[in-house]
Amino acid sequence: MFDFLRRLFSPSPASDPAPARGPDLAEVDAEWLIVGLGNPGAQYAATRHNVGYMALDELVGAPLQPLPGIKAHGLMVPDTNAFAVRSTTYMNLSGAGIAPVAQKLGIPPERIVVLHDELDLPAGKVRVKLGGNENGHNGLKSLTEHLGTRDYIRVRIGIGRPPKGTPVPDWVLGPVEDEGLADQITLAAEAARLTVTDGLQRAQNVIHPKS
Repeated sequence: MFDFLRRLFSPSPASDPAPARGPDLAEVDAEWLIVGLGNPGAQYAATRHNVGYMALDELVGAPLQPLPGIKAHGLMVPDTNAFAVRSTTYMNLSGAGIAPVAQKLGIPPERIVVLHDELDLPAGKVRVKLGGNENGHNGLKSLTEHLGTRDYIRVRIGIGRPPKGTPVPDWVLGPVEDEGLADQITLAAEAARLTVTDGLQRAQNVIHPKS
C-alpha cells in the first residue's frame, strides 16, 4: 500500500526524462491492446483523470517505453499476449496515439481494453463492459473517433460525481483521494488482465462482486 502511494505521488513514468527506446511494433506479437487513459506530465499524475494511467502502471509493473514514430509509450504485459499502451498526447487527443498502435499490430476494436475514469460510478467501484456511449469523456470520444467504433472494452474506474457547485473539469483534474485507491487500482488492473486471459464474461463475474 505505502509503496503504491509513493509511486502515485511521484512523477508518472510517462513524464520521466529520456526513457529507453521502445519496441519496433513490426516485431511485436500481441493479440490484445490494453490502453490507459490520462494526461502526461507530473502535474497530472495524481489526479482523478489519471486513474487509467495508474491501473496500467500497476498491470505492467515497469515504465512504458516510447514507440518510434508514434505519439505513445508501450510495453508487453508480462505473462499475457497483450500490449500495454498510453498516448503521450493530452486526454482529448488520446485516439491519435492509440489508433496507430492498434492498426500496426492488427488488433480489432473488440480486443482493445481501455482503463479509464468514470464519473457515473462512485469511487471504489470497478466495472467492465463492451461498448456504450462515451458519457462526455473526451478520451473515449477521441478513441471512438480514431477507431471508427464504440465497440471496444472499457474497464470503468469510479471517481464519482463532483459535489454541487464544483465544475466537472475541476473535479477530474483535482487530486484523487488516497483512501481505498490502491485496492481499486489493483482491481482495475486485475480486470484488464482477466479480460485478455479469460474473456469478458469471466472478468465481469470476478470483478463486479468485489466492488
